[in-house]
Amino acid sequence: MSDVNITIIDRDGVSHTIPAPTDMAMSLMEIVRAYELVPEGTIGICGGMAMCASCQCYILSEDIPLPEMLPDEEMMLDEAYNVKPNSRLGCQIPVTEELEGLIVELAPEV
Repeated sequence: MSDVNITIIDRDGVSHTIPAPTDMAMSLMEIVRAYELVPEGTIGICGGMAMCASCQCYILSEDIPLPEMLPDEEMMLDEAYNVKPNSRLGCQIPVTEELEGLIVELAPEV
């Protein structure tokens, strides 16, 4: 099993550096759920389909290559609250070896 270290700042401002498996086809949103970093039922409401923005996060790392934002994600962020220039949907970011050292902050719950 291959893990990468990701730092997630939860909605209370607490920083968690956690190992995330790269061999389980998980998304960043699923990692947040697996580590119970938010109350159950407040993230990934749409099941990871880029249809709710409950998994919105702010990418704080500038040097980590992320997948290109697809139109569905862009449209959802256009309708979401608390959007910043570095906003992404965690469900659209697969956990890969390239995410080693990634730092993200979870957007406030709406």
